[in-house]
Amino acid sequence: MRYIICLLASILLLGVLGPSSHATTAFDAGASPVALWQLPGGAIQPQAVVDSKGTVHVIYFKAGRSEGVGNLYYIHRAPGDTTASAPIRVNSLEDSAGSVGTVRTAHVAVGQHDRMHVVWNGLGKKGTNGFQEGYQAYARLNESGTAFEPQRNLIVWATGLDGGGSVAADRVGNIYVVWHAMANAKDETGRAVFVAHSTDNGQTFSKEKQANPEPTGACGCCGLRAFADSKGVLYILYRAATNGINRDTTLLVSRDRGQTFAEKRLHRWSINACPMSTYALAESTGGVVAAWETTGRVYSATIDPTDLSVTSPTPVPGTDQKNPFVVAAANGQTLLIWTEGTGWQRGGSLAWQLLDKNGAPVSSGARAGAIPVWGLATAYAEPNGKFVIIY
Repeated sequence: MRYIICLLASILLLGVLGPSSHATTAFDAGASPVALWQLPGGAIQPQAVVDSKGTVHVIYFKAGRSEGVGNLYYIHRAPGDTTASAPIRVNSLEDSAGSVGTVRTAHVAVGQHDRMHVVWNGLGKKGTNGFQEGYQAYARLNESGTAFEPQRNLIVWATGLDGGGSVAADRVGNIYVVWHAMANAKDETGRAVFVAHSTDNGQTFSKEKQANPEPTGACGCCGLRAFADSKGVLYILYRAATNGINRDTTLLVSRDRGQTFAEKRLHRWSINACPMSTYALAESTGGVVAAWETTGRVYSATIDPTDLSVTSPTPVPGTDQKNPFVVAAANGQTLLIWTEGTGWQRGGSLAWQLLDKNGAPVSSGARAGAIPVWGLATAYAEPNGKFVIIY
């Protein structure tokens, strides 16, 4: 029932897939500090990470045998290459991933020995409400890099998954899979954020435990984002649902590898509905950059990892914005990207802005490229400091 209510609310608030070719990709490597890498029709919701060698690793969704249901694929591209590898399917159970609602996008992280770890909302059997039951699916690339291991459901007891989960990894073998769920709560004011932790690079995971120390609730149809910085500090961004109307962007931080968390509200938003929004985190030379949506605008701020102080939220130019993603380069610049005009069953356009190491705009923003229905964009920084947007 909660899922249906969220969908109806999203339709009121906010407002098919293309050809089925695979991602051999079109890559524009012009002189601009921002290059565009356009995936072919049918490949949507990309997510990208870069490993220690500078190789970019990308996952994306592609429709299967029915609308909104399909499979996840993985490709990679080494520095200097203009074409990507042949795609490898991530999910071992066919058509066990979905694309309806961009908040449920799969996430990827690079861990110890440059191993890829992917999470997504797995689709199981149909429940009494007619929708397929969701579970927190996880898979990792095998040691030879030729295939993904069989997918696993990491939920032991915290059931009631809705908005998408996330994954964070460090370089010493810690993997954190994060999601929010009902877990026997009566409504979203009782939803909570849960973390399943692996200390052996994803071979095994502990039973999930609640991360948020205060009863903030969690917005059911909003995604969240997990990120581990170079010092092993774990960050989680999610939308609260306190009293059903206080849907504030909320930060959780753990300095003891997920044992305890400090909590901080970053941006207030009072709304008696679910905005279906997503989050982004990236490490820069000035701290950890966070990006989110409030009242239809995308904002960013920088978190100081030493004392958790946060700069004032800064909006990007434009309106009707969603789905931010942020990435930092070694030279201190940060690229913030987002979509404009996207909504329920509605595509839109791509936009971005360059920021300096202090978070101040370097450019006034740029717009180019169409975002398909349920689509969003991702980005990465090359070793030479150039940014590449994938959409």
